[in-house]
Amino acid sequence: MIPDISDIHVFRQGAREQSALFPRALPGLPRDTYERVPVPTEAAVEELMLYRPKNVAGPLPVYLNLHGGGFVVGDWQADDPYCRLLADTAGCAVINLDYVLAPEHPFPAAVEQTHALLAWLHRHGSELGLDGDRLVVGGHSAGGNISAAVSLLAVDRAQFPLRGQIIDYAPLDLATSPSAKPNPDPSPDPAFAEFLTRVAEQFNAWYLATAADAHNPLASPLLAPDLTGLPPALVITAGHDALCAEGDAYARRLREADVETEHISYAGCPHAFTHVGSEDAATDAWDRMARFLARVLA
Repeated sequence: MIPDISDIHVFRQGAREQSALFPRALPGLPRDTYERVPVPTEAAVEELMLYRPKNVAGPLPVYLNLHGGGFVVGDWQADDPYCRLLADTAGCAVINLDYVLAPEHPFPAAVEQTHALLAWLHRHGSELGLDGDRLVVGGHSAGGNISAAVSLLAVDRAQFPLRGQIIDYAPLDLATSPSAKPNPDPSPDPAFAEFLTRVAEQFNAWYLATAADAHNPLASPLLAPDLTGLPPALVITAGHDALCAEGDAYARRLREADVETEHISYAGCPHAFTHVGSEDAATDAWDRMARFLARVLA
């Protein structure tokens, strides 16, 4: 069943039902191992879903994780088992952020919320046994877009340091219509490929308040005029993803700006492969994320 995209509430319900049918990557990972930590309103959220690594003394460096969902669907629970994996393998605290969604909260609400939380963690993380000077932001799909945007904003506002950014198969150019982007999947179902394009266009329409917003670097980080000074980056792309080309281009631009960049493209993998893809590719990608975090947060 293909979800209806004419109404956001109907679409979300359909998307939840569809996602429940997908086989999860790394299904043996434990779930619900987080702490719910209430925080004051100036943290920009009501509570943190916090994962502390086992047998690691604090204060703990922090990775702030942002889930995917086209800016309009999804929630932190989809990333729950993987946040535990990263916490234990990278030896850092992981915060699984349930950021605000469009169209109720259009661009740049999620970017500003994420930035505000990182600024609060920098000032007050020690109160929770966290090291506010060792912060990394990252995410998957739309979460990767927000992470890249927050990295740009952090350099511009200079309120806190970032040790790194993880950009996982993210849409980084919202100014180019999804219908104009190349589809590298060699054998797509034409009807389903057309539906995915319409969904992507609707995601952008729900997320962006105006057409001009698509050209804002905080919505389309690939269009940022200057990437100099950004934190080290891990950029992951999927070879059978229509977003692959813009992710590859962003990695090239980061390197041209002398930003320390690790880039890997998983040939033959589709969008969201880390969550619903093959075990081998998903395992390797999560392992790379953990090693990147351990290195830049050391």
